[in-house]
Amino acid sequence: MKIAVLPGDGIGTEIVAEAIKVLKALDLPFQMETALVGGAAFAAHGHPLPDATLKLAKEADAILFGAVGDWKYDNLERHLRPEQAILGLRKNLGLFANFRPAICYEQLVDASSLKPELVAGLDILIIRELTGDIYFGQPRGRRTSVDGLFPGAEEAFDTMRYSKPEIERIAHVAFQAARKRSKRVTSVDKANVLETFQFWKDVVSEVGKQYPDIALDHMYVDNAAMQLVKAPKKFDVIVTGNMFGDILSDEASMLTGSIGMLPSASLNASNQGLYEPSHGSAPDIAGKGVANPLATILSAAMMLRFSLNQESAAQRIEAAVQSVLRQGLRTADIYSEGTTRVSTLEMGNAVVKAL
Repeated sequence: MKIAVLPGDGIGTEIVAEAIKVLKALDLPFQMETALVGGAAFAAHGHPLPDATLKLAKEADAILFGAVGDWKYDNLERHLRPEQAILGLRKNLGLFANFRPAICYEQLVDASSLKPELVAGLDILIIRELTGDIYFGQPRGRRTSVDGLFPGAEEAFDTMRYSKPEIERIAHVAFQAARKRSKRVTSVDKANVLETFQFWKDVVSEVGKQYPDIALDHMYVDNAAMQLVKAPKKFDVIVTGNMFGDILSDEASMLTGSIGMLPSASLNASNQGLYEPSHGSAPDIAGKGVANPLATILSAAMMLRFSLNQESAAQRIEAAVQSVLRQGLRTADIYSEGTTRVSTLEMGNAVVKAL
């Protein structure tokens, strides 16, 4: 089982180190190789996704990814910024389906910003289309306008687009995932304003006819954002486009108490996947030993489940994380009175011990 390890920037190196420690404790035949990505790669090689890193990722069965980004690179041309590495990996590996589970663990109910009765037992799966939409739409750029409200003014533009096959394949992923859960799918769009998402709604409805056992409903993105904080447990599987999914999954993450608890998986058609925590590189706390490694450790569990066909090992990791939480161990982001505050390293060690 070949794993490409791409720690990246900021806290990425710290949290990935703990996930690797947990994986090694399983005593499975992993072949791990580490490479630079993001700002670290730019500093060393002048590009956030060097050819050698991309080659390693393509040849691996799965990719364990930390996080990329640093404020000191904000003035670079866009194609050289650290964040372009993750977009490049998604595009080159065809990673079109992003799974972001939002689970509120019983031990962290009080850490949520919502009332306990709203989040207790919360288990949502957000499936985000990852290689289309406005993030990849062409054309894009800047120009001087010749019409519109301010002719002659400088303007910038990005194009939102989706093809029918792109929508069909992510819809199939969502319906198939729902069959293993509560058999409910909510498709989130903005069909009342955007033609792109009227098309999305039409195609998802068409695909839904092939799954008569799955209940499908449609919701505008603004209402979905409101319902996530008003009545989040009404959702089970949410499927949506790239930009809406980016925003809604981050919103959902805070229902669980901390974005530091949320793993994610990005898969292509052959189940090769990139696994990363939902949070960013957090350069403000890098090197301080306070980052929460649990999202990365849980991402490693998803990697075992989806790309490496090691379901029992995935369950062992997830059970170990719950055991650690029951012991009252908390990193700074989930700490509360009456619990024990631990460092990044100590949390990783505790998961290994529970394992």
